[in-house]
Amino acid sequence: MLPCLHRLIITGLRECGSLRDLKLFHAIGIKIGAHRETFFGNQFIAACTRLKRIDYAKAIFSQLWNPNSFVFNALIRGLHLCSAPAEAMELYRAMLRAGVCPTGFTFTDVIKASDAEFGEAIQAQAMKLGFGADVFVQTALVDLYGNSGRIMDSKKVFDGMPSRDAVSCTAMISAHARVGDMESALRVFEDMPERGTPAWNAMIAGYGCSGDVNSAASLFAHMPQRDLVSWTSMISCYSQNKQPILAIQTFEAMEAAGVAPDNVAIASLIAACADLGAMDIGRAAHCRILPGFSCMDVFVGSALVDMYAKCGSLRSSLMVFFKLRRRNLFCWNAAIEGAAAHGGGVAALRLFRLLDEQDEVQPNSVTFLSVLSACTHAGLVEEGRRVFAAMVAPEVEHYGCVVDLLARAGRLEEAMELVQSMPVEPNAAVWGALLGGCRNYGDGRIGGAVASQLIAHQPGESGHYSLFVGLYAQEQEWPQVAAIRALMKRRGVEKASPGASSIELGGMVHEFTVSGERHPDCKAVRRLLVRLHYLMRHKEQLPLG
Repeated sequence: MLPCLHRLIITGLRECGSLRDLKLFHAIGIKIGAHRETFFGNQFIAACTRLKRIDYAKAIFSQLWNPNSFVFNALIRGLHLCSAPAEAMELYRAMLRAGVCPTGFTFTDVIKASDAEFGEAIQAQAMKLGFGADVFVQTALVDLYGNSGRIMDSKKVFDGMPSRDAVSCTAMISAHARVGDMESALRVFEDMPERGTPAWNAMIAGYGCSGDVNSAASLFAHMPQRDLVSWTSMISCYSQNKQPILAIQTFEAMEAAGVAPDNVAIASLIAACADLGAMDIGRAAHCRILPGFSCMDVFVGSALVDMYAKCGSLRSSLMVFFKLRRRNLFCWNAAIEGAAAHGGGVAALRLFRLLDEQDEVQPNSVTFLSVLSACTHAGLVEEGRRVFAAMVAPEVEHYGCVVDLLARAGRLEEAMELVQSMPVEPNAAVWGALLGGCRNYGDGRIGGAVASQLIAHQPGESGHYSLFVGLYAQEQEWPQVAAIRALMKRRGVEKASPGASSIELGGMVHEFTVSGERHPDCKAVRRLLVRLHYLMRHKEQLPLG
C-alpha cells in the first residue's frame, strides 16, 4: 500500500466527523485490502466510537484477521462508552478464549464497564498478570468501588497505591463525596501536591450533593481556573439546594465569562426556573435549544416538561413531552405530576395508562404517588382505589394519598379504617390528611382523636394546631379553642418561617417575604398597598367608570 494513501486513511479517520466520511474511508480501506488489518481496524473502531456507531465498529471487528490486544481494547472501550457494558464483558471473555493476553489498558477499560462483584475477579486477574500496581488499573478500581458505595474497598485500593496522580486522587475524592463523607474528601484534596480543576470540581459537586452550599461557593470563588464543569457544578449545586436565584445568576455569570453552556447547565437552569416560577427565563433557555429539538437530550426535555408544568403552562409541558423522541421515567413522572397539579386527573390517568402500555420504562413509587394525587385533587375516588390496589408494596406516602382521597370525599370512617389497617406506622402527613377531612366535614368525634395523634407526632408544627383550632371553631367549642392556643403558647409553638412570594418581570425575579426589607422597592410597594387598602375600604365613595 502506498505510504501517502496510508497516511490519508489514518488522518482521515482521526478527523472523521460524520458517518458519511467514515463510510468513505472504510470503502477506500476495502479497495486497497486494509480493512482486515489490525492497525486500521483499531483506527476504524476508534472513529466509530467517537461517532457513537458501535454497531459499525462491531461489523468492522468481525472482518479482521487475528485481532490483537489493541483492537480488543478499542472495541471494549467503545462498548463501555456507548453504554453496552454487558457486551464489553462478553468481548473480554472472548479475548481470553482467543488466547490474546490482556494489557493494563484492557483491565482499565474492563473495570470501567464492570460492576463491583465482577470487578473483584478482574482485580484478582490483573494482580496475577502483574498489573496490580498499575496506576490506571488501580484508579479504575477506586472509581468502580466508589461508584458502588463500597468506600472501604475503594480506600483500601487507594491507600495501597505505590504512586498516585491527580486522577486517582480525584477518583478518591468523588468516592468519599458519593457517601457524603466530605471531611475525608477534603483531607484527600488538601493532601494533593497539585490540585487540578477536576479535583476542585469533584469537591464542589460533593458539597452540592451534601447540601453544604456555602463550602461549595467558597471553593468556587477561590478556584485558580474554571472550566465548563466548574460552572455547571455550581449551577447544579444552587438548583439542587433550592436557591434558584443564585443558580440563574451563576448561569448568567458563566455566559458573561464567555463559557458556552452544555445540556447539563441548561437542564439545571431550567430546573431553577421551575422552582422559581420564572417561565420567561425558562422559555428563553428552551429557545436556545430549539434548532436541535429533534435530538434534544432527555434530561433537558424532562426539565422543560417539569418547568412548564410548575410555571402554569400545562399545554406547553405536554407539547414538549409528546415531541420528545425518548422519554425517561423522570419525564413521565413530570408530565403526570404536572397534569395532577393542574387538576387534570383524567389526563394524568391517560398518561399513566400510556406508560403502562410500553415496556421501556416502568412506573416507580413516585409515578403512583403522582397518579394518586391526581385522583385526589380531581375527586376520582374509585379510579384512585383501583390504582392503589394495583400496587405491590405501597409506602406510607401512598397510604397518605388514599386517606386524603377518601377524606376529601367525606368517607371519613373508611379513611380511618385504612389508617388503622396500615402495615406501617402512620406518619404526620397521613393523620394531617384525615384531620383536614374531619374539619371540612365537621366531624369532631374522629377529628379529636386524629388531632391528638398528629400533635403527638409533631408537637412543634404550628399547622397541626391551626387545623385543630379550626375544627373546634367550626363546632363553636370556644373553650377547646382557648385551651389549644394556651397549649401552643406554653410549648412556644410559632410559625416556623415567614411566607414568601416571587414574581418575574422583564426577565428579573423579585422576591418578597413577610416583614422583609431587602427588596429595594419595598417602601414604594408598601405605600401602594396602603393606598389600595384605603381605596378598597372606601370603594362605595369612588365614582363609577
